[in-house]
Amino acid sequence: MLCPRITTRPGGPKLSRIVAGMWRLADWKMDAQARAAFIESCVEIGVTTFDHADIYGDYGVETLFGEALDLAPALKQRIELVSKCGIMLTSGQRPQHRLKYYDTSAAHITASVEASLRNLRVDHLDLLLIHRPDPLMNYDEIAGAFEALRAAGKVLHFGVSNFTQVQFDALNARIELATNQVEFSPLHLDPAENGQFDAMQDQGVAPMIWSALGGGRLFDTDPKSMQLRQVLEQTAKTLGVSMATVIYAWILRLPCRAIPLTGSGRFEVVKDAVAATGLTLDRQTWFDILKAARGHDIA
Repeated sequence: MLCPRITTRPGGPKLSRIVAGMWRLADWKMDAQARAAFIESCVEIGVTTFDHADIYGDYGVETLFGEALDLAPALKQRIELVSKCGIMLTSGQRPQHRLKYYDTSAAHITASVEASLRNLRVDHLDLLLIHRPDPLMNYDEIAGAFEALRAAGKVLHFGVSNFTQVQFDALNARIELATNQVEFSPLHLDPAENGQFDAMQDQGVAPMIWSALGGGRLFDTDPKSMQLRQVLEQTAKTLGVSMATVIYAWILRLPCRAIPLTGSGRFEVVKDAVAATGLTLDRQTWFDILKAARGHDIA
């Protein structure tokens, strides 16, 4: 099955329906050739969008990805690159940082993009996100930085990550945002329950989803996780698919047009996610999973 594509909003970027998250790329212990082969394999099944951040892998993932692209430069014309900035980590790579903090100043946004382009070895990003809301962020300054980067041809579209709806709306009023990348899974339901997905559906903006599989928490031994896992496993058995495919299909059923990220270097996991694009859960099955996720019936 080939992964379909989706436009995040009218005039926004066109991304693959499943996005390959590169957060843990450094942990996959692949050499450059294996990284290039993994990217190629993703592209061959339609997963053409790759999610990065300047800080991933102790500020090293974008360089690892760029090295792989240099081995297969034709891939640069077949993929979309997303990156994020604004988090400042304590790191041997950044000895000037004496604590973790945020920086969403125009100077840092611009410098981060320049570094991402150098490390990824490309001339533009398809989508740039502010990684976390910053208590000191100035919406007009961020919008100005975004406009300048667009005018320079260095970033085509802009968005945010982990923003509340109020924060999203404030920046979106100044410059059109393509998405808000938020945490969502059967173990983290907040965006579906606090009105955020409703607002994004109303605005015609598709959210991106991180930690779609719950970051391994599905395999915790607490009663709620165990009950949820039992429902997911039974559903997977009934449908003849993997549990991961069921979870991705459950997320894809949302009318806000959620775009899930994978987070694994195992190509089988990426294929499981793509398989979900061809699976529509009926309402009762969908609510079975919601009931298990909440631990009680709906009202």
